[in-house]
Amino acid sequence: MSCVSLTTDYGLVDGFVAACHGVLLRLAPGVPIVDVTHLVPRGDVRRGSAVLAATVPHLPSGAAHVAVVDPGVGTGRRALAVRTPEGFLVGPDNGLLVPGAEVLGGVLAAVDLTVPAGTPATFHGRDVFVPAAAALLAGRPLDALGTPVDPRSLVRLPAPLARVSAGPGGIRLESEVLLVDTFGNVALAAPAELLAEAGLRPGTRARLTCPPPSRALGTGGPAGPASPVELTVGVTFGSVRPGELVLYVDSSGLAAVARRDGDAARALGLAPGDRVVVAPL
Repeated sequence: MSCVSLTTDYGLVDGFVAACHGVLLRLAPGVPIVDVTHLVPRGDVRRGSAVLAATVPHLPSGAAHVAVVDPGVGTGRRALAVRTPEGFLVGPDNGLLVPGAEVLGGVLAAVDLTVPAGTPATFHGRDVFVPAAAALLAGRPLDALGTPVDPRSLVRLPAPLARVSAGPGGIRLESEVLLVDTFGNVALAAPAELLAEAGLRPGTRARLTCPPPSRALGTGGPAGPASPVELTVGVTFGSVRPGELVLYVDSSGLAAVARRDGDAARALGLAPGDRVVVAPL
């Protein structure tokens, strides 16, 4: 027996999460339930996908990971169950599942889940995805749950920008902001190896150029500092003094920016999807 994980944008105010738990407790009694998060911003498929991919490698092998950020629920989008070398992913075919599948070894097989006649159109998490996860953990074959689909046909989100390039001032790292966590730490889409490739090594200094504050923040937020800003390339938050910015490799192996004892995202006016440029000094 492994576990079921749940990653959704359902929030914690209504009974949606409890309903999913209840179905699991009825269909798969005794199977542990791991709530990854239910606070993905509403309809933010990219954020849900990034959280899922960062989390599933650390959960037990053989788990069934249910992910529901599904603005297209009830439309013609496919309802998927996917098998990987390390477990299953279940959710909508809107790009949410593929990054998680890739970190679990890649898609070995996938099916378009059969949606029983009379199923309500707006709560596939409870009525389609959770029952499919329970069936898979009970040993039911994947191909018994729906129609096989070509793994190459799964919807994939556009790859976030992450590259090293030669700019007017020399070599630089260009990257999209992938995630901002609850501490205000800013995870970039760039993996650790791109830092080294750009000459951004611990103990050195760098210049970070942010987007204009009006674009990064939208409306209602405080203006960020003038761009560019200087920061230290370090190993952890303690690599700098309180209030200073540090560029480091986070626990997921991604380049990230933090402000010691503070909120880097707020200080810099950064949000997921923004693009930054980091160059060594």
